[in-house]
Amino acid sequence: MSNELNQNSRFGNRTKRKKTNLVLNSLIIIVLLLIIFVAYNIFASGDDNAAEPKKETQNTEQKHKEVKEKKENVSKEEDDASSKNADTESEDQSEEAATDEQPDDSQAVVTEGGSSSDVSQSVENPSWEPVGTTQSGEHTPVYDQNSADWQEMLAAMSYATGIDKSNMTVYWLGRDKSTQNASVGTIESKDTKQKYRVYIKWVEGQGWMPTKVEQLSQ
Repeated sequence: MSNELNQNSRFGNRTKRKKTNLVLNSLIIIVLLLIIFVAYNIFASGDDNAAEPKKETQNTEQKHKEVKEKKENVSKEEDDASSKNADTESEDQSEEAATDEQPDDSQAVVTEGGSSSDVSQSVENPSWEPVGTTQSGEHTPVYDQNSADWQEMLAAMSYATGIDKSNMTVYWLGRDKSTQNASVGTIESKDTKQKYRVYIKWVEGQGWMPTKVEQLSQ
């Protein structure tokens, strides 16, 4: 009887120890899992925090780049606008330089014929004056249609013939080899279809001045 009790007691103790070991092992596993979980979260959070500043830096650099490009585009547009305005102002000044005064036709000297057989009559008027200029310094005729000198030559021919530049067809405009620092042009009135050969010369500091107008035969 005593032996049986001892055996049962030992069996009970072993069972309790097994249960205790099982509980302890389970607790150890749970603790290890918690440690792994916490460690994973810490490292994952650290990677996210490291990635965010990098992303923010990239976004900032992209914004700076976009702002810089916008500034460059605006600056380029302003330069282009300034250049166009300067060209327009130059043309306007050339037109404004032409005198608004009309020549006194009563002083005009009209003769039949002229420098060639196609001239019906020639006109010279001592009341003609230089039309003014926006140019300065030593002058050399410029036969470029976009130049101030060209526009001022047209103004002088318009002044001598009474044909507005908008109503004028220019067939030829170049050097007058017979006179120093002078030009000659062939023009036509768009409405009347009358052609003229106009002689002009440069007056220092005052611009182009008509010297003779030849009316050409039709």
